[in-house]
Amino acid sequence: MTEHNAGGQPGHLEVIPLGGMGEIGKNILAYRYGDEILLVDAGLAFPDSHQVGVDLIIPRIDYLQQHAGLIKGWVITHGHEDHIGSFPYILPRLPRIPIYSAKLTLGLLREKLSEFGIKDSDVDLREIEPGERVQVGRAFTVDTFRITHSIPDNMGYVLHTPVGRVVHTGDFKLDAHPADGRTSDLSKVAQAGQDGTLLLISDSTNAERPGTTASESDVARNIEAIVKDARGRVFITTFASNVHRIQNIVTLAERNGRRVAMEGRSMLKYAQVAQAVGHLEFKDPLITAEEMADLQDSQALFVCTGSQGQPMSVLSRLAFGTHAKLALKRGDSVILSSNPIPGNEEAVNLVINRLYELGVDVYYPPTYKVHASGHASQDELATILNLARPKFFLPWHGEPRHQINHAKFAQSLPHPPRRTLIAKNGDIVKLTPDDFRVTGTVPAGGVYVDGLGVGDINDDIILERMGMSQEGVLLLTAVLHPTPHVEVVSRGFVKTNRDLEAQIRRVALEAVETGLREKRRMEDVRDDLYGAVRRFVRKTTGRNPVLIPTIVE
Repeated sequence: MTEHNAGGQPGHLEVIPLGGMGEIGKNILAYRYGDEILLVDAGLAFPDSHQVGVDLIIPRIDYLQQHAGLIKGWVITHGHEDHIGSFPYILPRLPRIPIYSAKLTLGLLREKLSEFGIKDSDVDLREIEPGERVQVGRAFTVDTFRITHSIPDNMGYVLHTPVGRVVHTGDFKLDAHPADGRTSDLSKVAQAGQDGTLLLISDSTNAERPGTTASESDVARNIEAIVKDARGRVFITTFASNVHRIQNIVTLAERNGRRVAMEGRSMLKYAQVAQAVGHLEFKDPLITAEEMADLQDSQALFVCTGSQGQPMSVLSRLAFGTHAKLALKRGDSVILSSNPIPGNEEAVNLVINRLYELGVDVYYPPTYKVHASGHASQDELATILNLARPKFFLPWHGEPRHQINHAKFAQSLPHPPRRTLIAKNGDIVKLTPDDFRVTGTVPAGGVYVDGLGVGDINDDIILERMGMSQEGVLLLTAVLHPTPHVEVVSRGFVKTNRDLEAQIRRVALEAVETGLREKRRMEDVRDDLYGAVRRFVRKTTGRNPVLIPTIVE
């Protein structure tokens, strides 16, 4: 077990997840060998319900900024937001780095960067086809392969390094009947298994699900059965990035004599990019909502945004009657071809209930099989493990329960990995032909994006917002001259209660007058005011509003 360094082979490889480990979202992975770093993906995550006011969460990149001169290249596996969404925030903070990915992925990334004013000339985007090999620096040879997911041009890769081969599946399911007919090419995974896979990093999202994940062709058949029986207009919502499903919806609409209109900015953006690079085809051109009004209801199909119940999405505005051009009516059919992202269940259920109240026919999973995950279930995970036959295993892309169940499942197979690690974001995983362990950590975690602010709020501010939303706010202003008095303003605390406000003023004023008599510092008087009112309010009401005391001399 001799380890060499300073370029004298083989040394060790460091695998450093900065996001996407122990969570679903904000995927970003760094490989370091000596003085070279290779990066994979840079995604975002969406906030949980308790992260009040937060728009997005992006990965913390302190480690990359500290070692920016070592970064030799960046590979993007596919174009979903949880893999490309952070680039507009991260790229301006790093030097110009070659970024390698397939046509659709780079098309979506260009569109995203342009929204932030980042021009093509500002970045180094290099198009490759799934199946191509790319040399990054001296230490990394990235051998990509096509693998099916819920978006075209999805890639996994075999990473050849001085210490051995790393197989990374990327997000995947082994769909035997994808919309574009391009099935997974696993020959490179099998070859790595024959030659010796040192480490497998594999998608854990559905590690608890037995069997195989349903094909997009199954979803298309189920949606088409609903469309065939529909009497009136059909409205379908799904993820805008699910280009395979949108292609199937367009095809089945054309087959059933319906014209297609797309509503929603993100839906149109993804469709335009996918069409431009040849991943979305229309036999009949799209028409507008206004043009659709000239057709019979049985000839109309709308593909729209709103699969996650977003308040300003097309489906939400239709459900609540606030859409400027369209209104739902009895006889319409609405198909929600998606599952709620964790945290969005309440918003989606609100929309579904409102649709029922409008009297439209509503179809959604699991009651109707109109959605399929883009991630592999256990039989597909077994296929990858059996082909790669890794010495070491790193379950990835999932919450801890997904990772741990993936690890247990791997151990149940005929040729289990010799060792499996359950890593966390920020772990430095050391890899040699004989060693696989966590040897340290780097800074990691999430950076909140709130409006135009990036990183200017933290968990303490989130806690303050939660406190204000749950208990309300009391503003206490003590004016000392000419005669001491206290003004009380409350928001979200209790409905107008003059007796309670008078008692709070009395308690606050007593604290101020005591402090003045004792000639205490103003900071101490303010603290006394805060403490006295806090104790009184808690004893009187059982509540803990956010108190903001101010002394005006």
